[in-house]
Amino acid sequence: MAGLATAFGSGAMTNSIADLGESNCFLITGSNTTENHPVISTVIKRAITQKGAKLILVDPRNIDLAKFATVWLRQKPGTDIAWINGMLNIIISEGLLNEQFVAERTENFEAVKEAVKKYTPEYVESITTIPKDDLIQAARLYAKSEASAIVYAMGITQHITGTDAVKSLANLAMITGHIGRPGTGVNPLRGQNNVQGACDMGCLPGNFTAYLQVANEEHRKKFEEAWGVSLNPKPGLTIPKIIEGAATGTIKALMVMGENPMMSDPDLAHVEHALAKLDLLVVQDIFLNETARMADVVLPSSAWAEKDGTYSSTERRVQRIRKAVVPPKQAKDDWQILTQLANRMGANWQYACAKDIMQEINANTASYKGITYERIEEVGLHWPCPTPEHPGTPILHGAAFTRGKGLFSVTEYIPPAEQTDSEYPYILTTGRILYQYHTATMSRRSTGLVSRTPEVFAEINPADARELGIGQGDKLTVSSRRGTITVNADVSERCDKGVIFIPFHYSEAAVNRLTIAAIDPIANIPEYKVCAVRISKA
Repeated sequence: MAGLATAFGSGAMTNSIADLGESNCFLITGSNTTENHPVISTVIKRAITQKGAKLILVDPRNIDLAKFATVWLRQKPGTDIAWINGMLNIIISEGLLNEQFVAERTENFEAVKEAVKKYTPEYVESITTIPKDDLIQAARLYAKSEASAIVYAMGITQHITGTDAVKSLANLAMITGHIGRPGTGVNPLRGQNNVQGACDMGCLPGNFTAYLQVANEEHRKKFEEAWGVSLNPKPGLTIPKIIEGAATGTIKALMVMGENPMMSDPDLAHVEHALAKLDLLVVQDIFLNETARMADVVLPSSAWAEKDGTYSSTERRVQRIRKAVVPPKQAKDDWQILTQLANRMGANWQYACAKDIMQEINANTASYKGITYERIEEVGLHWPCPTPEHPGTPILHGAAFTRGKGLFSVTEYIPPAEQTDSEYPYILTTGRILYQYHTATMSRRSTGLVSRTPEVFAEINPADARELGIGQGDKLTVSSRRGTITVNADVSERCDKGVIFIPFHYSEAAVNRLTIAAIDPIANIPEYKVCAVRISKA
């Protein structure tokens, strides 16, 4: 998502969830929407089944959305930039681009036009295995539609070229003018309930609130004056860099809040080694998760229904949450814990309630200035909302991009960090399933959810299963260069031959013991979606 910052500002959904219902054509890639964002998927499916919208699905797995697809492009994992550049090639060569939009609202188009010349449908097929005629059909559908919307999630970003893949999708939207209008846009679906709000509030290591830059002297001065402190101009570290720092000894203490790196980070053996070397590990959470079990101190925090505040959803809508039940006696709201810690280290924070913090946000964050508790008492508002009178902005970039003109970015296909070979001949890809949530800290405590998906499994193609002598439900040993886990075989056509899928929710067979710690050099997102493994019957 960070890659959209070049042209589109924050990397948030450009359009609202409801607005997806206005689309004539969807390009969905890297998102198993029906399982990971089921509410949003109902809007999309309704547009397809009731309004005749077309669906271009790009996914290596035969997910449920394939049943609704006009054309399904089953790419080899890790080849997204190749097929996106291939669509750009077709749109340019067939004259399907929006020349007026490109001329008036973008720059650097000629460089991209030159770069995608080699990505002919035939060349793309040799990289991705997508039949050239299917790619041509998809490009024509997307370009010719009156309003096409791109929807993507972590299947696009969790690669060493994730940032460039997002830039490529931005190229696709700009070349066709499918941006800034109802039913269009580039729409990343966030993985958790307040990821968008955390990013908006400066939880990215190089940002203050509203994506102002820590390294920018003017931006930094604004917050120094507001808070009466001197601020470090050096951006902080991303999670992979923090783990590496813990491993090498440059990071001595770590506080983990609402995160579970002992399940969610790649190469868990390395993560465990790194966390064990810390002088101090503090975990702030609602349950004793896998990371908290390693902690020196655990700070119990209240859960979502036990506190007041706001969430900023995947569509940039800022919404109120209200305390419904009393938390356990030891638990405190996150803001209370952080305030007490800060004050014991010499600060003088004087917040009495969550509303006080929102008023500070209103005063110091331009995109949130008009989003007050009073205005969102019943219905949330989409940022940017710069004044108390502003109605909010459900659709971004209607008149211009944040940076002025949209910047076309030259991107090139680069193979995944780890290739298959005779020793590790299968591609492993990971993800989520409908009945479990993220690292399952909460969802595997629900008897009903656990009853639907009680044990970890690996989806394996019937052809691969036959070659390995594997039957449905057999125990499998899956190994990579980093570790080994045991899972149950789920033999089906969901995965292509040579590819297996394992969900990452199960601590007893944590798939991130297998994944590689290679990262995107710009956003530092790990390559969870591709690594090489071998499989045998246990």
